[in-house]
Amino acid sequence: MGKVEAIIKSEIVRLAKREIRKISAPLGRDVRALKGTVSQLRKTVLALERFTAMQKRESEKKIAFEATPEEAGASRLSPRLIRSLRKRLGISQRELARLTGVTPLAVYQWETGTFKPKKEKKAMLVGLRKLGRRDARKLLEKRKSEVMEKKAPRPKSKTRSKTRSKTRSKTLKK
Repeated sequence: MGKVEAIIKSEIVRLAKREIRKISAPLGRDVRALKGTVSQLRKTVLALERFTAMQKRESEKKIAFEATPEEAGASRLSPRLIRSLRKRLGISQRELARLTGVTPLAVYQWETGTFKPKKEKKAMLVGLRKLGRRDARKLLEKRKSEVMEKKAPRPKSKTRSKTRSKTRSKTLKK
C-alpha cells in the first residue's frame, strides 16, 4: 500500500506542477514584455529630461554681447581688428551693421579707418569678440525676427494712384 500512496502522491504533484506552469508561463511572458516596456519608457524619460535641461540652459543663457564701459575703454579697435572680427564670425558688413545697429556704410568706414566707432558701438564690437559663429548667427536670426515683427503689413492707402488721377484730369479737360 505504501507504494501506491507514493505513486499517487507523485502523480498529483506532477499534475499540479503542470497546471501551475500552464497558468504561470503566459504570465511570465507578460511580465518580461512589461519589463521591456518599462525599460524603454525609462530611457525615453531620461532622454527627455536631458533635452529639457539642455533647452533650459540654452534659454537661460542669453546672448549678451555688450561689454562693460571699462572693457570698451581699455580695448583697442583698429580697422584691421574690426575686419578680422567680422571674418572670424563669418558675417558680412551688412550683418555686422544689423548686429550693432548701424548702417553698412558705417561698418565699411570703420574697416577702412575713415571713422572710428562711438562708445556704445565700440562696446558692442568688444562684446562681439566673446561670441562664436553660432551665437552670432542666433543673434542675427533674433534680430531679423524682431525686424520682421516690426514691419507688419501696411493697410493700403485710400489715396488714388498718380496714373489714375492723370487720366481723369485729361478726360476732364476735354
